[in-house]
Amino acid sequence: MLRQCLENVRTKAPLVHNITNYVTVNDVANILLACGASPIMADDKEEVEEITSICGGLNINIGTLNQNTIPSMLLAGKKANELGHKVVLDPVGAGASTLRTETALKLMKEIKFDVIRGNISEIKTLAYGSGSTKGVDADIADAVTKENLNDAVAFAKAFAKKTNSVIAITGAIDLVSDANTCYVIQNGRKEMGRITGTGCQLSGMMTAYLVANPEHTLEAAAAAVCAMGLAGEIGYNNMRDGDGNSTYRNRIIDAISNMTGEQLQSGAKFEIL
Repeated sequence: MLRQCLENVRTKAPLVHNITNYVTVNDVANILLACGASPIMADDKEEVEEITSICGGLNINIGTLNQNTIPSMLLAGKKANELGHKVVLDPVGAGASTLRTETALKLMKEIKFDVIRGNISEIKTLAYGSGSTKGVDADIADAVTKENLNDAVAFAKAFAKKTNSVIAITGAIDLVSDANTCYVIQNGRKEMGRITGTGCQLSGMMTAYLVANPEHTLEAAAAAVCAMGLAGEIGYNNMRDGDGNSTYRNRIIDAISNMTGEQLQSGAKFEIL
């Protein structure tokens, strides 16, 4: 199924509308092009409904939240719901400030999201209404580990049931879950955390996977997470002496660009609980 999810993106070349943060907007656009999709970046409230109407999916990322884009997110999200388009929420930094937390919760209240993707601290904040983060990074105390895996899976399933969304929790161990089934994914490299934007890139790419595989939301989300993690592994293995963060970022994008369905199927490391 993972192979088919990737190949469907290449075949269908979905158009994805991104209201994302300006720190990583270029990287998000490039990862979408690399995976076979097409990006549109538009966040002015005068055009977001029109732009969303011509796209198959909407990626909302609150990383550089401001009062100009909040209304745009709501308008675009409601229009996407009206049209039956796929919608992803990336609640970057939820828990770090009142504005971020309250905005993410408002978006969840007014928009139906197919997938909510964030780190464990962000997702816990949305589940409990408050939480703690280290800036936009997960609090180490929240980390999903082998020791607390069963509890983390139960949490993900419960929150998926409550929201009627697939919940994707990314970190050293990734969880992608609906109310009944959880993919536990262990692709990736710790060095990916040193690059700004790998999470933002994943949310954009995940939206493309959802659009290209509309009847398989859980599997498409899991395939995107596996692909990004595998790209991190491939990119790291291709590093040479003298290469650093900037090169690693580009090698990850290259790995996505060159990845085949067969490569994803054979390289994905997951179990289903």
